[in-house]
Amino acid sequence: MASVSGSGRFALAILLLFLGQIPNAFPQSIIQSWPRNQASNDHDHDHVLYCDSWRFSVETNDAGYWSKIPARCLSFVRDYMNGDRYRSDSDVVAGDSLAFARSVEIAGDGRDAWVFDIDETLLSNLPYYESHGFGSETFDEKSFDEWVDLAEAPALPASLSLYKELEQLGFKIFLLTGRSEFQRNATEKNLVYAGYKNWERLLLRGPSDQRKPAIVYKSEKRSDLVNEGYTIHGNSGDQWSDLMGFAIAQRSFKLPNPMYYIA
Repeated sequence: MASVSGSGRFALAILLLFLGQIPNAFPQSIIQSWPRNQASNDHDHDHVLYCDSWRFSVETNDAGYWSKIPARCLSFVRDYMNGDRYRSDSDVVAGDSLAFARSVEIAGDGRDAWVFDIDETLLSNLPYYESHGFGSETFDEKSFDEWVDLAEAPALPASLSLYKELEQLGFKIFLLTGRSEFQRNATEKNLVYAGYKNWERLLLRGPSDQRKPAIVYKSEKRSDLVNEGYTIHGNSGDQWSDLMGFAIAQRSFKLPNPMYYIA
């Protein structure tokens, strides 16, 4: 091998130094590709983040009226309703409800009341909504009525536990549902099948209630109870229309439901 002169060695050193600085000078090569899974992961993260924030706006009623879940949130709602998060959220609401109930001084006159909604409060219609897009499809009253007639909706475990605790504490339990009077037999059958019993009264929509908004109908029924001398200490429901309006309870407890909205 031929020897390298002093000036040659100096030039070679300069060249090597220059080549060593290229990665720092050009940190992103023109042909550099994005990591294979990075774009997909970022998209999934944004998707979940948006849908979780959308669910928050629904549960706090910031979203106001809405008719269907966003199409992009179908898988999110499906996973939420079938996952630990939904059960945990329901457990926390039931725990808060029971803590309040235990603080109530029961008068012992049979007039201390607690009101429960039924659908997505005492009974879960998840088997139905699993076949109907988890709220991503337009509500079909006919197919839902057929589901109600089956009387097979399971209990929400946290709500069933709370119900039994309230009964032991001495509350009179009223069931106030948006279902119609013609569904009374199926509803009672389903409630017993799911483990509920000893309610004081089951209130359903009669002919004169059919066109009333839920918030008006349920307020009127609660007002009737108040006029009968009952004190409504607590009210549990998955819709804000179960809880708001007039003749409201001393404490109202909102259960999670990102599948549908009833005004």
